[in-house]
Amino acid sequence: MRALLVVNPTATTTRPRTRQVLVSALSGQLDLEIVETTHRGHAIELGTRASRESYDVVVALGGDGTVNEVVNGMLADGPRPDLPALGVVPGGSANVFIRALGAPRDPVDATGLLLEALREGRRRSIGLGRANDRWFIFCAGYGLDAAVVSRVERARGNGRTATPGLYVRSAVAQYLGGPERRSTSVELKVESDDREPEPSGRFGAVIVQNCSPWTYLGARPVNPCPEASFETGLDLLALRALRLPSTLRTVWQILSPAPDPHGRQVLRRHDLSGFVLRSDRPLAAQVDGDYLGELTEMRFTAVPEALRVVV
Repeated sequence: MRALLVVNPTATTTRPRTRQVLVSALSGQLDLEIVETTHRGHAIELGTRASRESYDVVVALGGDGTVNEVVNGMLADGPRPDLPALGVVPGGSANVFIRALGAPRDPVDATGLLLEALREGRRRSIGLGRANDRWFIFCAGYGLDAAVVSRVERARGNGRTATPGLYVRSAVAQYLGGPERRSTSVELKVESDDREPEPSGRFGAVIVQNCSPWTYLGARPVNPCPEASFETGLDLLALRALRLPSTLRTVWQILSPAPDPHGRQVLRRHDLSGFVLRSDRPLAAQVDGDYLGELTEMRFTAVPEALRVVV
């Protein structure tokens, strides 16, 4: 079985010696080509090459950002039946995608499960989302949460480690000091949906999920849209205002053992096939925890069975 292993050498939770053990285990079962990424976007280039050169499997060893880039490369020419399958060995801080699939977050255990799935020919087809021209696997955001991602990326650029504490501190700082709390500029328009669209109004922040959970704080799943699934369309949670009492109540609802965010300031939609978010001023945007910059429009589409995963 011909396979390409895309390794992020700066992955936060795997040391070089551990990565060597994992590579050796994979090499024993696969005709393996190994490439380490050297720059942002490199994994996109590698995923594109793998999809055009008839590899059977592409394995991403890294965090969710590496997986997102690999997937965007694999789907550069769109979904098709003969695309390679995707395997993942987690090496990041959160590893949301692999955990959402029910696989272990420990890289050694995950490699063992991956090798077992390869031997048994196990594959799972999952739906993905598109935000403008960017594919995403598990989440996207517009407004507050994307601005938090930007803060975290700047902190990591200054040598900080992406820990749950860093995300919490960045979220509090952005909420208190950013412009999102004082402005509700996002408009929602549902497209390609058989149901009657709700009056959208304006929103201060929007979270989009392709699966559940949205992310993790350590071992705790964070679930704004608990019904989201790889087998359905996209789910959405939008906050009409970011006033302190209502925001704290929504955060509490999201973090509860049985999450059910609701209230006058909350709009939730399930299983959407398409929608557009627009703002009269550029707002922060992110997909799968990767900051995209500030945009005035995000056009979302759900794509069923876009990718086969080895799991």
